[in-house]
Parts: sequence; structure tokens; C-alpha cells
Amino acid sequence: MKQMANIISLSRLFLSLALFFTFHHALLFLILYLICGCSDAVDGYVARKTKTESELGARLDSIADLIFFAVVILSIILWMKNEILIFLPWILLAAFIRCANLAIAAHKYHTFAILHTWGNKLTGFLLFITPLCILYEQSVVLWAVCVIAVLSAAEESVIHITSTRLNINRRSIFKG
Repeated sequence: MKQMANIISLSRLFLSLALFFTFHHALLFLILYLICGCSDAVDGYVARKTKTESELGARLDSIADLIFFAVVILSIILWMKNEILIFLPWILLAAFIRCANLAIAAHKYHTFAILHTWGNKLTGFLLFITPLCILYEQSVVLWAVCVIAVLSAAEESVIHITSTRLNINRRSIFKG
């Protein structure tokens, strides 16, 4: 029971990798996708309830999130093909800022870190519902995802640059 939250995060990581190979099979993709999404909500809850929160658990959660969202973005690109080109500059900008944030954290704190800000959580939620919206041809949500992803990545940059110590659970630039 002590490692349950970490096991859930690890399962999301492996299921996310499997997810990439199912994007041609809509039902299987949807099932794995929803399991990954639910596990993202459950792992933190389990860690808090069992009082087993840890640095390792936070890192596993961040890595699993990163893999999951990378697979989702690649799947969206493969689904939408030419229609995605208009969003590509935004996607690349957000990815560039995210990579810069990892480099800043590595240099400043001697570790890779992704912050759990409200902006990052909102980006994650919007990215999570994006494939569901695309299935119903509601690609307008992609504009919201792109803008919020860039803004939340920029916010994380400001936090890293102005902070003296790493706090991965910092909620925003306004709330330490």
C-alpha cells in the first residue's frame, strides 16, 4: 500500500506508451486514454490520503504526465495532419519554453522539474479533453490549449527565474 501512488504513476507511464500504438483503433485508444487520465487524478489523491507523498512520487507523476501529453500531442498531429499546421508555431513555442524551463531548473536547482501550477494543471486538463473534442470536430479547443500552454509555460519561466529555491507545488507567480 505504501507504494500504491507510485505504482499508479508508473502504470500511466507504460499505458501512455501503449496508447501511441492504438490511435488507429478509436475504442481502444479511448479506453486507454481515459484510464491514463483517471490515473493522473488518482495517484496524487492516493499519495495524500495514505500520507505517502514523496519526491520520487512527484517526479514519477511529472514524467508520466510528460510522456502522456507527448503521446497525446503526437496522436493529435497524426489525426489532424494538415489541419494542425496552423497550430504548429504555438505547439513549438510551448515546447521550446517547456524545454527552456527544464534547462533553467537543471542549472539553478541541479534537477529537472516541472511545476504543479494552476496554469499547468489547466493546460493539462484542456489537452486532456482535446482528443475528445476533435472526435466531435470541435477543434476550437486547440486555440485555447495553445494560448494557455504558452502562458503557463511563460509563468513557469518567471517562477524559476525569480525563485531562490525549488517548490514544485507552487501554484502561481502570485502565490508562493
